[in-house]
Amino acid sequence: MLKQIEGSHGIAEAVALCRPEVICAYPITPQTHIVEDLGTMVKSGSLKQCEFINVESEFAALSVAIGSSAAGARSYTATASQGLLYMAEAVYNASGLGLPIVMTVGNRAIGAPINIWNDQSDSMSMRDAGWIQLFAETNQEALDLHIQAFRIAEKLSMPVMVCVDGFILTHAYERMDIPEQEQVDRFLPPFEPRQVLDPAEPISIGAMVGPEAFTEVRYLAHHKQMQALELIPEIAEEFKTIFGRDSGGLISNYRTEDAETIIVTLGSVIGTIADVIDTMRDAGHKIGAISLRCYRPFPKELLRNALLECQRVVVFEKCLAVGMGGIVANNVRMSTRGLSTPVYTVIGGLGGRPITRKSLTDLFERAMQDDLEETSFLDIKCDIVERELARERAHTRSGSAAENILREVGVVDAAKTA
Repeated sequence: MLKQIEGSHGIAEAVALCRPEVICAYPITPQTHIVEDLGTMVKSGSLKQCEFINVESEFAALSVAIGSSAAGARSYTATASQGLLYMAEAVYNASGLGLPIVMTVGNRAIGAPINIWNDQSDSMSMRDAGWIQLFAETNQEALDLHIQAFRIAEKLSMPVMVCVDGFILTHAYERMDIPEQEQVDRFLPPFEPRQVLDPAEPISIGAMVGPEAFTEVRYLAHHKQMQALELIPEIAEEFKTIFGRDSGGLISNYRTEDAETIIVTLGSVIGTIADVIDTMRDAGHKIGAISLRCYRPFPKELLRNALLECQRVVVFEKCLAVGMGGIVANNVRMSTRGLSTPVYTVIGGLGGRPITRKSLTDLFERAMQDDLEETSFLDIKCDIVERELARERAHTRSGSAAENILREVGVVDAAKTA
């Protein structure tokens, strides 16, 4: 059924169609509309046989989901930004225990300074926590990925994080195709947990493991991630057969045939990048893009094969490893190890800064001339940075860099202190 709805509401409808039995909710922008909508469905009775649990924190939200999943219930929660950091211990526990929880992350910047707008720093901070990480390009794909996420999680008995760009997708109204319940039921069978707490058959979940077995347990978690590299495309293909849409999988290619320059990215920015590529292709430039729909496990071999024939790679990412540079780019460089292909890192969109077609066009034209540093920042105001550095050199008590820069850009009220 076609509906013109907000992305968050579409995600909520997809989750409801998956027949969750426990939803743990704590509000944090920009994911709040998802759990609000699910709460309304449970209260109205349209989502049956589901317990909606309001908790006191993000840490509690995932902790309750861990308990309900261990008890054999299909479990779901959502979070963003500092909320994901607050539940970090539980994030590692969920994957270490092999519990098939599905969680939406409405991607948002991490402070300080505080920022509620979009980048992908939050989910990247948990990239090595043992969760599968899927990134949505559009709201339709966000909806579809949640349905696939439950299937992946329960097949492998491991948690899945569906990453959706905050505001850009979560708060955007688009036409979305909402599946019928019969379709979802045909694709997603009833939950049969691999491990379950049952008083009739007592077991321990989460027992202490010492040096004699810890390596093997952790290796098995890694092995399941490697299994996911084969399972995720299989499930995406089955999804396409039932729902008629090509959604999910490991990567998606856009005009990469004969491309000399390939842009690698993930998330919703691929839409703007594709528009720029179309214009540049019309002008005769051989340029294309690859979007990583799955970041963990990282599709190293598949990406390597897709990059074999190009002359350069530009990794465009909305996150920053302070003191290092690109996060995604390091994984891409692993994929191209042994090749002579240069890999450039471009960091843009931090804290919700607009990513314009003009800026991307200028960037890609420079890339085609190999006129990029190994790591660069899109549209950075270098003059403001230099003035702040000069201020710090000249004055021992130079003040807060964040407030100084706010004054520099003219946001005076936001820079006032009490």
